[in-house]
Amino acid sequence: MTSNRPISKVLIANRGEIAIRVIRACRQLGIATVSVHSSVDRDSLHVSMADESICIGPAQASESYLNVQAILAAGVLTHADAIHPGYGFLSENADFAEQVVASGFVFVGPSSDVIRLMGDKVSAINAMKLAGVPTVPGSQGLLNDDDQSNLVQAQQIGYPVIIKATAGGGGKGMRIVHQSEQLIAAIALTKSEANAAFGNGGVYLEKYLENPRHIEVQVMTDSQGNTLCLGERDCSMQRSQQKVIEETPAPDIKAEQRHHLSQQCQAACKAIGYEGAGTFEFLYQDGQFFFMEMNTRIQVEHTITEMVTGLDIVAYQIMIAAGYPLATAQVSTHGHAIECRINAEDPNSFVPSPGTISEFRAPGGLGVRWDSHLYQGYTVPPYYDAMIGKLITWGEDREMAIARMQAALAELQITGIKTNIPLLQQLLHDDGFLQGEQSIHYLEHWLT
Repeated sequence: MTSNRPISKVLIANRGEIAIRVIRACRQLGIATVSVHSSVDRDSLHVSMADESICIGPAQASESYLNVQAILAAGVLTHADAIHPGYGFLSENADFAEQVVASGFVFVGPSSDVIRLMGDKVSAINAMKLAGVPTVPGSQGLLNDDDQSNLVQAQQIGYPVIIKATAGGGGKGMRIVHQSEQLIAAIALTKSEANAAFGNGGVYLEKYLENPRHIEVQVMTDSQGNTLCLGERDCSMQRSQQKVIEETPAPDIKAEQRHHLSQQCQAACKAIGYEGAGTFEFLYQDGQFFFMEMNTRIQVEHTITEMVTGLDIVAYQIMIAAGYPLATAQVSTHGHAIECRINAEDPNSFVPSPGTISEFRAPGGLGVRWDSHLYQGYTVPPYYDAMIGKLITWGEDREMAIARMQAALAELQITGIKTNIPLLQQLLHDDGFLQGEQSIHYLEHWLT
């Protein structure tokens, strides 16, 4: 079967480990690659691994990895057929996706219309309600300037409530309110912060679930409407709404719950016309799932799903973008996988720790995977996200996956900078984590 959108060269509009991940998938498919890079990233591993590379600007992301015109120009100069956005940066920017297609490239991801729909939290929630996906009780759309109306809505929802920016993400643009006396001032402050951070001051209310878990579902849908659900991940181990440890399958989810959630996500993909790899994120409390948001891109933690399914999700992204259909049979999963995010930061204060790697030794062995752009002598720049690697282990069951992670963390050696490895080692021996008792607040409480 032939592709209806031939792709022979992919430009990767990203950096670091995800750029390397895309390069590896392209190699497997026989596709040439182009790495873009900032001036400070010229010695990064993703630059040397690609077939071609091109500098798109100075160190600041706003002038390089977020510079749409520079990226499109790089695509033209290198005769790329497609652009893969990775995660972060421009990956969920609907305007970027629109300009990529308008410039004659294939965008490896869903349409700009779907990114726009699911990128706005209010429109995403409304779309999920129409598709029959359960959502957290909340306000009827965006809050207006009518204080009395907002107070009534909060009272109907029931305190505590959480104010959320419709354009927010990554834990930004949120504020919890426990009493009606705090509501009006909190709304005004969140609107101001949201406008400054996202250029959009729209906010809405939701019921604040006090002790939920964070469960997400990986899906893939082709241009013919075939959808695969690749199971769920538990991402509850978080600090400041940033994931630290992820695992699949989620502990203590019943088979019938898993099946029902899978069907709902597949129905939602069809309802919104989704195409590509995506992730539905839910809060789970008292046996109930509540839709939070959808990530219309590859996730950092896609690796653990690959470990239990044996599928190359990034390669599938590219094949879907090229117009190939998915197999319609459901995918089976086997075993348990865990991912630890390795960050260049002080393990106690969490202050970023850029600098030069003086010693580096990657772990190995059966069921161990290391995804990273590190090498001995590499200088971690101060301009980007602190994550420098992902350590993934697989086992026949959760206990084996944890044991392998404990051993792999002990093997992993990174010196010259500070990392969060000591914190992860403590967490992997924590009784609460070992028993699967984590919620989204567990790590914050553990740290204090």
